[in-house]
Amino acid sequence: MVKIRLMRIGGKHQPFYRLVVADSRSPRSGRYIEIIGSYNPQTEPSTIKINEPKALAWLRKGARPSNAARVLLEKTGVLSRAGGDAAATS
Repeated sequence: MVKIRLMRIGGKHQPFYRLVVADSRSPRSGRYIEIIGSYNPQTEPSTIKINEPKALAWLRKGARPSNAARVLLEKTGVLSRAGGDAAATS
């Protein structure tokens, strides 16, 4: 199964995340298929950058977002534009 999830790339006590599309069997910061965005919780307010066309394409192909990725996609409005099917799956 393909998932959209966060991959931590920040240093110690400096979290920074990439929003990636990865196989559900790969480790958290391991192999991924494609990078579709980034999230920096250190800035005020938090910085969320998402490549919307790529994210929408993967959601339409059936990629399921993790809980944390779902929150970021909802905040940016990408999940609502993807349609009811992607928003309803868990």
